[in-house]
Amino acid sequence: MEKSAKGFPTSHVIGFLFSLILTFVAAGVALKTSLSFTVIMWIIGSLAVIQAGLQLFMFMHMTEGEDGKTNIINIAYAVFVAVVIVLGTIWVLTSGHAAH
Repeated sequence: MEKSAKGFPTSHVIGFLFSLILTFVAAGVALKTSLSFTVIMWIIGSLAVIQAGLQLFMFMHMTEGEDGKTNIINIAYAVFVAVVIVLGTIWVLTSGHAAH
């Protein structure tokens, strides 16, 4: 049976505010700076990774549960699968012209 949450969800509000701040910083970097495209993309990508981690811990309760190791293993596997899919897609799309 689940525990009922009592009180104001302070951690959720803080996580939401940090997510908004990170989003606005990324938008500001993209729209208001004269940095090179590559630097802007690295900054936005870094902020996106930070925001994903923030949401995992603030909203998806990664630190809660009986066994913290299981959550870490699941996240590591999900990251591995995502990297394989993205890099595999890039590899197939960029080297497909060599066969013709």
